[in-house]
Amino acid sequence: MLIHLICAARPNFMKIAPLYHALKKKTWANPVIVHTGQHYDINMSDAFFQDLGLPSPDIHLGAGSGTHAEQTGKVMMAYEKVIQDTKPDLIVVVGDVNSTVACTMAAVKILYKNGKKFKLNGEIIRRPIVAHLEAGLRSFDRAMPEEINRIVTDSLADILWTPSPDADDNLRREGIAPERIIRVGNIMIDSLEMLRAKIESQEAYSDFHLQPSTYAVVTIHRPSNVDDPQTLKSVCEALTKISQKIPLIFPIHPRTRKNLHKYGLLSQLDKNERLFLPEPISYARFMNLVFNCRLVITDSGGIQEETTYLGIPCLTLRPNTERPVTITHGTNELCTLENLEEKVSNMLNGYHKQPEKIEYWDGKTAQRIVEHLEGLAVEPEDQSTQIFKRPLAAK
Repeated sequence: MLIHLICAARPNFMKIAPLYHALKKKTWANPVIVHTGQHYDINMSDAFFQDLGLPSPDIHLGAGSGTHAEQTGKVMMAYEKVIQDTKPDLIVVVGDVNSTVACTMAAVKILYKNGKKFKLNGEIIRRPIVAHLEAGLRSFDRAMPEEINRIVTDSLADILWTPSPDADDNLRREGIAPERIIRVGNIMIDSLEMLRAKIESQEAYSDFHLQPSTYAVVTIHRPSNVDDPQTLKSVCEALTKISQKIPLIFPIHPRTRKNLHKYGLLSQLDKNERLFLPEPISYARFMNLVFNCRLVITDSGGIQEETTYLGIPCLTLRPNTERPVTITHGTNELCTLENLEEKVSNMLNGYHKQPEKIEYWDGKTAQRIVEHLEGLAVEPEDQSTQIFKRPLAAK
């Protein structure tokens, strides 16, 4: 089974790594890494491949940066040719970036004239099967570009691997056929557990002359927080005040750094001796900072889940989240610039939530996906035709 694993941004790499390693152990699977090039800075991609034990990408589309439309269009054009040339049996897209929806649309629009056949839900189709890993997440905020990507991808993909019960509910409400929805768990936890020993050995906090539990970690990069100069200025002012309560380690995303420089805000932050602004760092070293921090301030997605799993207080600087389970069952709280400082003070004084156990957040998601795929494959009818059975529920 020729399986394309699509990756573009850092969280994608973390999600494909456990699945890649699990598939490589199977004689029936041939996993191929397709790097769209949406993130091309070495600190944003290559270092993550090294940390996660992934080989260099088998296929590199070289999409690069650009507007949402430019990125999506470039990836679609490049990947369409790859599909036609390689004829994959299964395409796995992950997360909610532009490459996710672009590769999905390119795949489902291609009908093979002489390609392999597939049987899905009793219907024989003549195109690759697309599976969406981390399906069903919803913020219900269509001002977020990622929300559009999620909705479109889930409406088109054949198999929807979900991380949590709320994701299942979202898909059912949208009229998705139940047999397409397979809850497998949170693949990010697989990556964390796969690298736990390496993460725990790093002592990355010593780079900043800090000790465990004496600092907070910050990740801010979403357009709603960093693209408007007044909003970004307010973010900087809030972080400056908070840094007087607790030192902050703020690995700056390239988008954020660009805007800080553009709006003349970077030099002021650099002068703050309690606010550290390193370049993006490797996954293992970043997670070591998270493992040992007092709390996290973020607008990112995956770290909301990781802090919930680790029992670390988390403040998400957004009006909503596509991961509500981190609020209902985890350590995460939504906040605004107006109440961020107050919520930090509360957490430093011990007023924060304790997490509950979430089913299938156990480091075994990749194993469940492989078991599901094993339930799909059957012997070919002849040398040129491979048939897949109707998807079965994951074990």
